[in-house]
Amino acid sequence: MKVAFVDLKAQYYSIKADIDKAIKDVVENTSFIGGPFLATFEKNYAAFLGIKHCIGVGNGTDAIFIALKTLGIGKGDEVITVANSFIATSEAITDAGARVVFVDCDEKTFNIDVAGFKPMVSRPGEPHDTVNVSEVTGTKIDSAFIGSCTNGRISDMRKAAAVLKDRKVAPGVVLKIVPATDEIWKQCLKEGLIAIFKKAGVLVSNAGCAGCAAGQVGQNGLGEVTVSTGNRNFPGKQGKGSVYLASPEVVAASAVAGCIVTVDNIPDQPCLFPVPGRPADKKMKDNPDKSRHPKSSVIEGRIWIIDKDNIDTDMIYHNRYLAITDIKEMGQYTFDNLKGFEDFSKKARQGDIIITGKNFGCGSSRQQAVDCFTALGIQAIIAESFGAIYERNAINAAFPVIVCKDLAGADLKNGDLIRIDFKTGHLENLRNNVVCNAEPFSDVQYEVYEKGGLLGR
Repeated sequence: MKVAFVDLKAQYYSIKADIDKAIKDVVENTSFIGGPFLATFEKNYAAFLGIKHCIGVGNGTDAIFIALKTLGIGKGDEVITVANSFIATSEAITDAGARVVFVDCDEKTFNIDVAGFKPMVSRPGEPHDTVNVSEVTGTKIDSAFIGSCTNGRISDMRKAAAVLKDRKVAPGVVLKIVPATDEIWKQCLKEGLIAIFKKAGVLVSNAGCAGCAAGQVGQNGLGEVTVSTGNRNFPGKQGKGSVYLASPEVVAASAVAGCIVTVDNIPDQPCLFPVPGRPADKKMKDNPDKSRHPKSSVIEGRIWIIDKDNIDTDMIYHNRYLAITDIKEMGQYTFDNLKGFEDFSKKARQGDIIITGKNFGCGSSRQQAVDCFTALGIQAIIAESFGAIYERNAINAAFPVIVCKDLAGADLKNGDLIRIDFKTGHLENLRNNVVCNAEPFSDVQYEVYEKGGLLGR
């Protein structure tokens, strides 16, 4: 079977007048070629050439490859294209297993000295801001990405594996690899490439576009420096950080080195960069400030009574907000999935205290379900019991959680002011001076609380 493949942009400028005539009606009556107009063009052009099929798609290896496979093109087939079509066109035809046959166009000869070619990178912000890799060699990176619609092919996976074999990704660097299609992913598995990636310490994702699609594997964070095989690096395109664009080989080599390098310049040991220091913390540890005021063991505040058991972390902080990483932004979503308390964040005040039932915080282990209360300025949560993981997360974050099995004895009403002593567990309703006893902080919990968190703040 012979199939004519037409690269529209190249075709428009290079094919002779008789071919222009075959598509004249379509071109004259539309401002673009697509949808039913594209189908008409394909049909007319195939008839003009006397062949079975004509494919008219834009540039992009994956798009062309999919179009060919949809028509059942494979080994033994010939695919016709124009001589000056996009490189992606020929690559897609070859990847499909077919043979490329070029249409006779005006003959041109170009003599190119490829010996002078050097690996290039695009600097952050503009894909066309390209420089020799040597100009940015040694630039520290935090992450690397191999994939996207431009470099998620099996040939890219093989090139990356050749660099990564018997090597390790540098400490402090995350290398993410995303094969473009499930077929390519399975081929990687079959050829042992996945095993090479895993041994090197690569994060391999399920197949897909990734990288430039918000929320997918390959996005970076604020201040993060990434070297990527993506197709564009405009600000925000691949996340909030800085993105250098490079070939799969340069990206893989840089991931091993910990900085931007070419394959022939991978150092024996990865580049190590000093972690930005925190002088104030160091001084505090080496020479503790005796005058610093310790955190109070007694707090007072207005109470919110949420008379429910088994309030899980989805009710506290729904999973649709998990992409938010700034604690200051989390408070506004507190309890917006808890029936009857959807407006809690709008009514809560700095210093409020929550009183609730059994098994508070059951469910997933998400830290946001603790941090959202910190963001709102909630002082503490008093419950009959807590989910084990939630309680540990709160203690580690120095957020006061207190178990009190005798809450009914305090005659509490919504909006009452209470006072509680973390060390003794003494809980007093300041409206009527009724007292009940909660479980006091353990020595470890109080130490973490005073320290401002398990890691200190």
